[in-house]
Amino acid sequence: MFFRRSYDIKRREGLHFVKRGLESVKIRDLCAIFSLAALWGASFLFMRIASPVLGPLITIESRVIIAAFGLILYLIIIKSSVQLKKWWKEYLIIGALNAALPFTMIATAELHLDASMSSILNSLTPLCTALVVWIWLKQTLSIKKWVGIIVGIIGVIILVGLSPIEFTKVTILSIGLSILSTVCYGIAGVYAKKTFTNTTPLSLAVGQQLGAAVVLLPFSFIYIPRSIVTITPVVVYSIIALALLCTSAAYLLYFYLLNRVGPTNTLSVTLLVPVFGMIWGALFLNEIITFNMVIGLLIIISSILMIYDVPLNITRKKRVHH
Repeated sequence: MFFRRSYDIKRREGLHFVKRGLESVKIRDLCAIFSLAALWGASFLFMRIASPVLGPLITIESRVIIAAFGLILYLIIIKSSVQLKKWWKEYLIIGALNAALPFTMIATAELHLDASMSSILNSLTPLCTALVVWIWLKQTLSIKKWVGIIVGIIGVIILVGLSPIEFTKVTILSIGLSILSTVCYGIAGVYAKKTFTNTTPLSLAVGQQLGAAVVLLPFSFIYIPRSIVTITPVVVYSIIALALLCTSAAYLLYFYLLNRVGPTNTLSVTLLVPVFGMIWGALFLNEIITFNMVIGLLIIISSILMIYDVPLNITRKKRVHH
């Protein structure tokens, strides 16, 4: 009788905990997570469309300038400001590390790689960030995290090694640039955490885009591809969408999620971005999703879960002890 009563009490407490967790995250937060993943996944589609016509440098310069103006317009609407004079050097550095360099590397790689392949390779960012933290901050990585990193490398080997693409010097360089871009993101993440402790995320986003625009400007018109004369409305729309939707709006959505569901749950978006990258590539560019791409992606996702303990159920909150 005692055990049955004890079981009923625990069962009721468990149901109450689950119900409370489900009520704590609204449907709009789930929609925001999937929307952010869809936007970031679409960025690979739009770069794949625009980069061969405009060239990587003009594509990314257009992206960061338009995105910066979009965010500045939002600042004006909410009557906020950015301390450019105080942080201009730091904004140039973070703009180079977190936008100018990685964006340009990806846009260059997508001259020869599918959007699907690029989006999957980009999912290595959490792995590279863990390695940067280990090297730069001297933080000890657990055995589980090291295993996760090794598993992620295996995923890349399966993804690339079994790919139907022809391995030439150009494609190998493109794959290398895609991976190197994730290293830039990792370095930028650590640098931002150490440097911008008293800066609002929105100010950082605006300063980063402006910094990237300044860094890229001297190089943007060094080489203008002949294909630029064949520019079409689709390319123009792709640039606008890349800047205003995949960058400006995506940043605002990202900050919204940080406030609503926290940084750990927001990291779950990382698992969905390559999925949407593959979907958009298949739908709009007729890219073929191969078996090795799916297997490689699943292995990389599992490695991210091992490294960061990303919760699969975003409705879960910390247990309250009474």
